Amino acid sequence: QVQLVESGGGLVQTGESLGLSCAASGRTSSSYNMAWFRQAPGKEREFVAGIARFSDRTYYSESVKGRFTISRGNAKNTMYLQMTSLAPEDTAVYYCAADLRLPLTTNSESYEYWGQGTHVTVSS
Repeated sequence: QVQLVESGGGLVQTGESLGLSCAASGRTSSSYNMAWFRQAPGKEREFVAGIARFSDRTYYSESVKGRFTISRGNAKNTMYLQMTSLAPEDTAVYYCAADLRLPLTTNSESYEYWGQGTHVTVSS
C-alpha cells in the first residue's frame, strides 16, 4: 500500500509563485509515473502536469505550459510542482497521483494512488 501526501498549498495573489510537494510512503520499492491534477469548484478534475517513470519525461496541460514546472526530488518518490505567474483561474484543490503503468496518461482514472489534496487559492 502506498500513501501520498501533498503540501505547500495556500493563499497567494495574482502573479505570485507557489511550490507544491508530494511525498510517497509505505510499500514503495519502485519508481512511478507521478502527476498533478486539480479540481476547481464546479469543474471536473483535470490533468496539470506529469513526470514519467524511468525516463523522467515531463508533460503539461496547455493552460499551465511555460508557467509550471514538475520535477522529482532527491528523496525517493518525491515530486514538486513549481507554479509561477499564478492567476485566479489556477484556484483549485491540487492532487498528487501515482501509478506504475506505462504510458503516462492525462486520465485521472489511470492512476491508482492519490493524495488528500492541497488547496491553492489565487486572489486578484
